[in-house]
Amino acid sequence: AEGEWVGILGPSGSGKSTLLHIAAGLDRPDRGDVRFAGRSIVGLDRTEMARLRRETLGFVFQFHHLMPDLSALDNVVLPLLLQGYPLERAREEASRMLEMLGLGERLDHFPDRLSGGEQQRVALARALVHRPALLLADEPTGNLDAGNARQFLELVARIRSERSLTVVMVTHNMEHRTFFDRALFLREGLLVPDVEGASPIP
Repeated sequence: AEGEWVGILGPSGSGKSTLLHIAAGLDRPDRGDVRFAGRSIVGLDRTEMARLRRETLGFVFQFHHLMPDLSALDNVVLPLLLQGYPLERAREEASRMLEMLGLGERLDHFPDRLSGGEQQRVALARALVHRPALLLADEPTGNLDAGNARQFLELVARIRSERSLTVVMVTHNMEHRTFFDRALFLREGLLVPDVEGASPIP
């Protein structure tokens, strides 16, 4: 639902990332359908799918995938330029987004001069700068320590509240359930509702 934060949990290898990639149109399903806002996306060609992702989806991966030769600011500017923003406006929007995430003093830093937590916040800024309706997050805290992981999730929670952002997040960390409105487990190829007191995921 609009504004909902759904967590998808399951053991490694259960297909969580594949499910998220299919939802984003990065992979195609062998059968069945994928619908976004009531519209099937399975039949979209590459150009149409790329446009849908640019305009309405944000994606954060476990590994930040920042461009190493671009500053934090330019990494966040890039998706806006692809949407046709004038450079000056793109830089203003990107700066504002990075400042919102506590990186106002890191705009000109390259990824190798940022901590792991800072790099992932740059990746989050890049995913959200174009104000997508849906954020898909694939193990976004998997490489962060507990403190940085919590800070990252709290930032997502704040932005979600401010923007009515819908979030679907894949994780194997059971402790993250407290942030979700609803949690689902991926077990043997099926999504099943979270059950309070379920045993930890191996």
